[in-house]
Amino acid sequence: MMTIFQDPFSLSRIITFILAIVTISATFASRLKWDDWWIRAFDFPRIQISALLLITLMLTAWVYDFSELWHFFLLFLLLCSLAYQAYRIYPYTLLAPKQVLSVQNQIIEPEKDNTVSVLVSNVLTPNRQSHRLLEVVRKKNPDILLTLESDKWWEDKLNVLEPDYPYTVKVPLDNLYGMHLYSRLELIDAEVNYLVESDVPSIETTVKLKSGKTIRLFCLHPAPPSPSQNETSAERDAELLMVANKLDADNETILVMGDLNDVAWSRTTSLFLKMSGLLDPRRGRGFFNTFHAGHLLLRWPLDHIFHSNDFKLIAMERQKNIGSDHFPIYSKLLYSSKAQYAQNTTDSPSTEEKEEAVEKIKKGTEG
Repeated sequence: MMTIFQDPFSLSRIITFILAIVTISATFASRLKWDDWWIRAFDFPRIQISALLLITLMLTAWVYDFSELWHFFLLFLLLCSLAYQAYRIYPYTLLAPKQVLSVQNQIIEPEKDNTVSVLVSNVLTPNRQSHRLLEVVRKKNPDILLTLESDKWWEDKLNVLEPDYPYTVKVPLDNLYGMHLYSRLELIDAEVNYLVESDVPSIETTVKLKSGKTIRLFCLHPAPPSPSQNETSAERDAELLMVANKLDADNETILVMGDLNDVAWSRTTSLFLKMSGLLDPRRGRGFFNTFHAGHLLLRWPLDHIFHSNDFKLIAMERQKNIGSDHFPIYSKLLYSSKAQYAQNTTDSPSTEEKEEAVEKIKKGTEG
């Protein structure tokens, strides 16, 4: 009898079947509400899983003759899995409607005082190529710079910025959760908070634009779910949702930015946006994958800039590699009180989602 190794077609069927089981299982796992790190890990590579599902679908159509009912069932599960993955990532493709309006005309002089530009960069603590970040800062000239994973060494290297960025909040830590905020614009009542974990800071402050308009700014970098840090996503989810509960996007102008250690299309980030009422300028414009800078085929959007619906987008760009495992991300916004009446808003949370948020906060803070 011919073995499967002597029959390449049989071997192809086995390989295809294994691929199908892996990709279908990964999709099913990502739908679970469990917060174990190995379950939540499937939230991240939806683009990659979608690509594997598409390949597996083509292989299935080629190697199976559909003489048995389970062949059709396998094909059905693959199609359902691909449809679900596409549903999750679709809002971040160019095919989807833009959630935030673009500024169409040239900025006129009075409007310039209502603009704000921000650069967010997870520098990676062991990275010692500070000159590469400084090059990006000089090129983009942002009003506000937020660095994450910055320790005392990074603080010393970034001191050269202070003549141009006189307003600072410095939290140098060597535990991968240090953060530094540099601003040309006045910072009012800046606070460093430890919302969930005693060694994971966040920054809350008010930014005063040149026009006098004030913006409530939150800088976040919650710990990720991983076997080496937190075994579940409870702490990360709790921090994000605690901040969401503090926001009143209907009556305040707000910016939230940082490395959230969560992807744009995850259930928790979606819940955060619903609870906070903030918008994501990437919707309808692309993925803007910022992690991992060193692996072309394994990238997803971990670094975020969210804002209230009284901003329009002037520009959003991923910047060049600075030697970190994250690319910096840059955004320039125009405050316009009329924007809130013209652009798409985030859906309001359902009663079930509000209860879920309360439960997540309770679980993360009690742990």
